[in-house]
Amino acid sequence: MADTVAVDTGPADRAAQADQADKQPRSVRVVLLALMITMMLAMLDNMIIGTAMPTIVGELGGLEHLSWVVTAYTLATAASTPLWGKLGDMYGRKGVFMSSIVLFLIGSALSGMAQDMGQLIGFRAVQGLGAGGLMVGVMAIIGDLIPPRERGKYQGMMAGVMALAMIGGPLVGGTITDHWGWRWAFYINLPLGVVALAAISAVLHLPKKRSQARIDYLGAGLLTVGITSIVLVTTWGGTEYAWTSTRIMELIGIGVAALVGFVFWQTRAAEPIVPLHIFRSRNFTLMSLIGFITGFVMFGATLFLPLYQQSVQGASATNSGLLLLPMLGAMLVTSMVAGRVTTNTGRYKVFPIVGSVAMVGGLYLLSTMDTGTSRFMSGVFMAVVGLGMGCLMQITMLVAQNSVEMKDMGVASSSTTLFRTLGSSFGVAIMGALFNNRVQDVMAERAGSLGSKVTEQSAQLDAASLAKLPDAVREAYQHAVSAGTHSAFLLGAVIAVLSLVAALFVKEVPLKGDGPKAEVAADGV
Repeated sequence: MADTVAVDTGPADRAAQADQADKQPRSVRVVLLALMITMMLAMLDNMIIGTAMPTIVGELGGLEHLSWVVTAYTLATAASTPLWGKLGDMYGRKGVFMSSIVLFLIGSALSGMAQDMGQLIGFRAVQGLGAGGLMVGVMAIIGDLIPPRERGKYQGMMAGVMALAMIGGPLVGGTITDHWGWRWAFYINLPLGVVALAAISAVLHLPKKRSQARIDYLGAGLLTVGITSIVLVTTWGGTEYAWTSTRIMELIGIGVAALVGFVFWQTRAAEPIVPLHIFRSRNFTLMSLIGFITGFVMFGATLFLPLYQQSVQGASATNSGLLLLPMLGAMLVTSMVAGRVTTNTGRYKVFPIVGSVAMVGGLYLLSTMDTGTSRFMSGVFMAVVGLGMGCLMQITMLVAQNSVEMKDMGVASSSTTLFRTLGSSFGVAIMGALFNNRVQDVMAERAGSLGSKVTEQSAQLDAASLAKLPDAVREAYQHAVSAGTHSAFLLGAVIAVLSLVAALFVKEVPLKGDGPKAEVAADGV
């Protein structure tokens, strides 16, 4: 495939960009602050809720439905993401984005008022429906306001928000739950969301749209069924049900049939949810693949690294977010450097290549960790992975947006976000299954029937359970976790090789915009 989108997308796009620049030369920074608050809401929520879950179960009960508190949110977010992007393209970005924030805040308020686990799960689904539009709206509005050539320097801000959410989420969640109660883990979203809404309402001015085309309800339904089936397979497979069970096979069949039907229908729909012509751009397709792999690796790493450091290296679970600081810090610094270089030079192909190489190398180094690896060395290995992530996280979105016309900015942003989300689901599921099987095998080898009994419910033991184990069994478990992380990270390294192959085929299409000279206009100063 060759990229079909030229640097200049036509008089209509140039006129729209000029009109936007004239309308709000001094408001971009205020809008960006509101967008960063909104992104914080989207990323921080699950991090905070994870810490509060034991307290929630203690008050509401329903331990057997615990996983659905997260799954309902994830499903609703993934399923609604493409629809929000398309609605923004059809009816205008500002109104659609504000609607998603309002829906998210309604879901947050209702979740905080939940009286039983069933209500909480339902309200979390409402919250997830709104969350599907938050990240997409942020990325698409940035795509509308700032030409790709100048957009690079804002990558550091977005990477900083991501790092802050991952590090601070568990700490904030624990503090709120201990001092204010678990309900405030949801209520805390309300003042932040109101501030973002007020700023966006007052200073964001984008051209209003009103599409005469009808929403593609059939396409939305087929895509929702397909995505829901995929997420359920990756969530339930190997945990709730065996991978070869009838239920998992049924979900796979339903998912495949729905997605095939979706692709077929998109070629005939008057206003398709995901216009397939955007995949004619080689760069867009490659960035979607790289985004999928980045999500696969990143969320797998954030799941198993704290587990390894707590179980094997004896780190405290209280500050689990801080354990990822070497990786997230390196990601933040590298993203800022990559953004500045991209803005100043207009060149970006080197970053997907360097990022993929670092990701492969870092994951391989992580796979070599054993019971004798020091915290310093594991921190160095994490920093290498973070360096790779920093080169990839925002560049994938920038290049994907640069590969489409302005009218498709929303679906380009939502599709890229969706691929990353699906990658994270697959990463957690596949790396988790490999980790669990390896831990159970090693425990059976080293501790016999007692070892098998210890891990028959879960291969991931909390600190309290670990402290109760006899010394010999605890030592066996440490070796088992080392073996499990070795297998998981080695798989991640192999998968990351695909990202490197994709990066080599990226075509360096010049970024739209005038380069550093246009920064004054973009900054609004």
